[in-house]
Amino acid sequence: MKLKLLLGTLMFTAFTANAQVATINENFDSFTTGTSAAWPQNGWSKVVPPGAGPFIYADGTTDKHAQFYTLMSPNTAGYLISPQIVAPDGTKSLKFTYAMTTGSAGGGTLEVGLISAATTAGTATFTSISPVYSLNSATEQTVTITVPASANQYIAFKFTGSVQHAALQVDDVIYNAASTLAVSDHVKTKENVQFAVNSDNTALQFVYKKEPKNIQIYSAGAQKVSEGKVKGQQFNIAALQAGVYYIIIETAEGSVIKSKFIKK
Repeated sequence: MKLKLLLGTLMFTAFTANAQVATINENFDSFTTGTSAAWPQNGWSKVVPPGAGPFIYADGTTDKHAQFYTLMSPNTAGYLISPQIVAPDGTKSLKFTYAMTTGSAGGGTLEVGLISAATTAGTATFTSISPVYSLNSATEQTVTITVPASANQYIAFKFTGSVQHAALQVDDVIYNAASTLAVSDHVKTKENVQFAVNSDNTALQFVYKKEPKNIQIYSAGAQKVSEGKVKGQQFNIAALQAGVYYIIIETAEGSVIKSKFIKK
């Protein structure tokens, strides 16, 4: 009987460890802080090289966060890895805040990707799903990105410090159903505003009788990525990465046109 109970306990533990989650809402406040704390914590793992850094650990007091610290190893990546998620199908977004920690000796970068396992071998499969964010300010920035469909089931936050004793952080990680803008593919209205992406994918070319008042562009994850006015019947999109974008056009008459476009 004792053997059967022990076997059942082991099987239950293994099943629990491999459970996949559909959503994530993590502020790290329940984590044990410090570099010596045992990981994984709350399903989160880390992959760092052995030696004198870098380190990844929970830090803070009443408002904790996940922190990366280079110590003596600048320009060496460390990975904060989420619990295993249900294989993403492209319908969910990832929202989080990032910053350089106050008191850091310098900045660094953060890039988010998907990996196949929460191991060193898994990080070799890192496939980026975000821009490379520069963490050179202690002011928190919040971003939302779309997580594409993938067979990889771990979200990895790849930190790299640019100097010794750089401290970088991430917090308030939310992975859930993507918010979308209500849009229409129809871009010709009674106010006769039309647009198309130009041949070199650097600008939206507009045709109109009266110049629109304002243009707003949002990523597929509903993050505003650009705003401004049309100049010379063009709106510059050279800085945008390839992908699907939503556009809100405020016309000269004050009405709103919602549409979308693809930058290749």
